[in-house]
Amino acid sequence: MPDPHLPERVRIVEVGPRDGLQNEKQPIDTATKVELIDRLAAAGVAYIEAGSFVSPKAVPQMAGSDEVFAGIDRQEGVTYAALTPNLKGLERAVAAGADEVAIFASASEGFSQANINCSIAESLERFGPVVQAAVEAGLRVRGYVSCIAGCPYEGEVPVSSVARVTADLVGLGCYEVSLGDTIGVGTPGQVRRVIAACADAVGVDRLAVHLHDTYGQALANLYGALQEGVAVVDSSVAGLGGCPYAPGASGNVATEDVVYLLNGLGVGHGVDLSRLIEAGRFISDRLGRDTGSKAARAAMSACRPPRHNS
Repeated sequence: MPDPHLPERVRIVEVGPRDGLQNEKQPIDTATKVELIDRLAAAGVAYIEAGSFVSPKAVPQMAGSDEVFAGIDRQEGVTYAALTPNLKGLERAVAAGADEVAIFASASEGFSQANINCSIAESLERFGPVVQAAVEAGLRVRGYVSCIAGCPYEGEVPVSSVARVTADLVGLGCYEVSLGDTIGVGTPGQVRRVIAACADAVGVDRLAVHLHDTYGQALANLYGALQEGVAVVDSSVAGLGGCPYAPGASGNVATEDVVYLLNGLGVGHGVDLSRLIEAGRFISDRLGRDTGSKAARAAMSACRPPRHNS
């Protein structure tokens, strides 16, 4: 029986094609990115970050996002989103046909300077015109807050800082803010306190979580987030990812592991786990390594779980 304290349904935001692949050192061709996105859509993933319109000097793997958007086989009911750090990036995203865009701020001054070379206040000031232009173009804007549980440069990040930046992003016009444990140091009690503070500031219905698994706490943190009423979860197929500005941080929580957890909890999501595992195997093979998903590794071995409905 489903837990009445959990959401009945969760929206999965697949960030593998963007946040996952951007941290890869080896070149990844456009055709591979396009096939990954198409496979994810075929598995039932209804929101996919398909690329990032940033400087190719800063993030070389995202240099071909225009071609990726041109090559995908768009499916009805699937949102294909892009990260846009500035007005030039937004213009490219609009031209490429992105359905939504995202901006990103940090709860840590040190990380903000390392990531985008400006203070938190300056970043929010820069994003104001981007959000306004996106809304005028008919696009919804999603926000990210990095380092909600700790910073690689400053250590502990005050909960009040996370709540303040979250409220500022909503004030700019973001319909939703994803709270990111960028270096994966958070624990369930800590993450729940952050969510509670942000929910007091903007309402829990505007919150999502974006959890990295550096210390093996991502699924536990996710369960805590669900208990706080969060119903939107960012994840990355095959556990792809990391952060170029957070040395040592491992990948995002694997989408396959998230889906397996949600299945066991009786929480709806609409994703076919078998087809998702195949998408993860596809990109892992192309990258020449094993999947980072424990659920996928188990399912591909003799360890077969009981079937669950999504």
